[in-house]
Amino acid sequence: MGGGLTRTRVARILLIIGLVLIISKTMLPGGLIRPPEWLVWPFADWINAAFRFMRDDLGLIHVTRAFADGVEWLLDVTANLLYGKSRWPNIGPIPWTVIAASAAVIGYALNGWRLALLSGGTFCWIAIMGQWTWSMETLSVIVVAAPFSILMGLLTGIAAWRSALFEKLLNPILNVAQSMPHFAYMIPVVVFIGVGPKAGAVVTIIFSVPPMIRMTLLGLKKVSDEVIESGKMCGATRLQLLWSVRIPTARTDILVGVNQVIMQCLAMVVLASFIGMPGLGQKLLQLLQALKIGRSVEIGITIVLLAVMLDRCSKAWAMRQPQHFAKGTPWFVRHRLALIWAALTLALLGLAQVFPLLDQISRRQALSAAAPLDAMVDWFIVIVDPVTTWLRWFLIVWVLIPLRDAFLFAPFSAVLVLIAAAAWAIGGLRSAAICVAFFAFIAMSGWWDRAMITVYTVTVSVAIATAIGFPLGIWGSRKESRAQRVLLACDTLQTFPSFIYLIPVVMLFGVNDVAVVGAVVLFAAVPLIRYTIEGLRGVPHEMVEAAEMSGATYGQTMRKVRLPLALPTIMVGVNQSVMFSLFMVIIAAFIGTQDLGQEMQRALSSSDVGKGLVLGTAVAFMGLLVDHLVQTWGAKRRALLGL
Repeated sequence: MGGGLTRTRVARILLIIGLVLIISKTMLPGGLIRPPEWLVWPFADWINAAFRFMRDDLGLIHVTRAFADGVEWLLDVTANLLYGKSRWPNIGPIPWTVIAASAAVIGYALNGWRLALLSGGTFCWIAIMGQWTWSMETLSVIVVAAPFSILMGLLTGIAAWRSALFEKLLNPILNVAQSMPHFAYMIPVVVFIGVGPKAGAVVTIIFSVPPMIRMTLLGLKKVSDEVIESGKMCGATRLQLLWSVRIPTARTDILVGVNQVIMQCLAMVVLASFIGMPGLGQKLLQLLQALKIGRSVEIGITIVLLAVMLDRCSKAWAMRQPQHFAKGTPWFVRHRLALIWAALTLALLGLAQVFPLLDQISRRQALSAAAPLDAMVDWFIVIVDPVTTWLRWFLIVWVLIPLRDAFLFAPFSAVLVLIAAAAWAIGGLRSAAICVAFFAFIAMSGWWDRAMITVYTVTVSVAIATAIGFPLGIWGSRKESRAQRVLLACDTLQTFPSFIYLIPVVMLFGVNDVAVVGAVVLFAAVPLIRYTIEGLRGVPHEMVEAAEMSGATYGQTMRKVRLPLALPTIMVGVNQSVMFSLFMVIIAAFIGTQDLGQEMQRALSSSDVGKGLVLGTAVAFMGLLVDHLVQTWGAKRRALLGL
C-alpha cells in the first residue's frame, strides 16, 4: 500500500512539473524548449560510416549481391512459368486456366468447396480483368520469398529455443524489427542491392522472417514433457527428437507462423513498388497518383482477393490435421485429388492449344469495370461533396491544425517529464526509465518536431478509432451470431495490405491531412473492434450470472462487471491500434504529410541508410513505449483481478 502511494505521489509531482514547464514555456531557456545542439548526436553519420565499412572494406556487397543474383534467378524461373517472362526455362507461361484449376484443387483439399471457389475464382477474376501479368509479378516474388523466410525463421527459432542466451539477445532485436515501418527495411537493401524485382524480393524475405522465428520458438516451448519422454523411450536420438517429435508436435504453431510469413510477404511486395518492384503495388501507386479511382478499385479488389485467398489457404493448412488411411487402401484412393488435378491439367493444357482465351487473355480482350466505377464514384462524390468539403474544412481548421500546434508547442523537456509521470504511475522507476530512454533517443536524433507531428497524427487517429471501434465492439458482443460475423469481417479486413485503405479516403477527401487521418482510422479501428469483442466474450459467465441474479440491469452489468474484467484484453487492442497507426502514418506519407514518414520517403529516394534507420528506430521506439506501458498495466490488472 505504501509503495503504491509513493509511486502515485511521485507521478503527481512529475505531472505538475510537466504542466508547469508547458505553461511557463515563454520563460524557459531555449535548451529546455527544443533539444540543444550538444544533445543531438550524429547517429545517421555513424550508421552510414558503418554501412560504408561493411560494404566497401569488408566486401559485404559482393555477398549480398551474390545472394540477390540467386534470388533473381529463382524469380526469373517463376516469372517464366507464371507469366512468360523471356528467361530460363522458356516453357511458360502456364495457361491461366491450369493455374486457376490448380488453386481450386488445393483449396478443396485444404477446406472444401468454399475455399476451392475462392481460390479458383480469384485467378479467374485476375485473368478476366486483364491483370494477369501484374498479379503474377507480385505472386512470383511471394513464391520465391516465402520459402526463404520460412526456412530462415525455422532455423533461427530452433537456435533460440536451444540457447536461452541467444533467445535473450534475439528478443529485443525482434521487438524492434516488428515495430519498424516497412520503408526502414528498404533503404539498406537499396544500398547493397539496388532497385528492381530482386531488391523487392530480398526486402520481402527480411521483413517476413520475425513472425516465423517467434511462432517456431513458441511452438517448441509448448511441446509437453510427456511427448518428449515417449520419444526417448522409443530410442530416438536428440536430432530425431527434434525433427520427428518436437517439430511435428509444434506443427500448428509453426504453420500459423507460415501464415503470417505469407501475409507479411504480400504486404511488403505491394509496398516494394517504391523501390522498383513491378506488379500490383506499382500499378496501384501509379493509378492513385493519377487519381484514377475506377482502375485503382479494380487493382484494390485483386489485391484483397489475393490476400484473403492466401490467408484462408494458409490458415486452413495450419488447422488441417494429417489424413490417415486404413492399411490396404488402394493407391488411387489415397491420391484421388492428385489424380483429379493431373487429369484437369492435361485437359486444360489441351484445350488451351485449341482455344487461345483459355491460355492467355490480353488487355484488349479483358473486361473492365473502370468506366462504370468512375461514373459511380463521380456520382457519389457529387452527392457527398457538401458533407466531405465541410468535414474536411472543419477537421483541418478546428481540430487537426490546433492539435498539431499544441503538440509542437509543448517543450521537449515537458514531454519527457509527462512521459515519466505516466510510466511511473503504471510501472514505477523501471518503466519511467525505459520510456524516457525511448523518447530521449528521439530528442537526440534531431527529428523532434517531425516526431511530434507523427505522435499528433497517431493520437488523433487512435482517439477517433477508439470512439468508433469501442462501441462497435460492444454492439458486436451482445449476440454470439453477431460476434461471429463481426469477427469474420475483422479477420478479412486485417488481411488487407495497408495500401488498400488509401483508396476510399483519397476518393472522398483528396490528398491532405484528413485523408491521412481517415486511412489511419480505418486501419486502426479493426483491432479495437476485434479485441473488444474477444474481451467481452471472455468474461466468465458465472460473474455475469451473479450480477444478473443480484438485480443488475444489462447496462450495470456491462459497466460494473464485463468491461472491468475485459479491460486488459481491450487494452491489447488499443496497443495493436497504436502499432497499426504508426505503420499506416508512415505509408500515408505518400499522400502528403510532414512527419517522419515524409522524411523516410526522402531517405529512401536518396538511399540514405543512416537517416532511414534513425527515423525507423524512432517510430519503433514510439510503438515499444506504448507496448511497454500497456503490457505492464495489463499484467498488474490481470493479477489484481486474479485472471
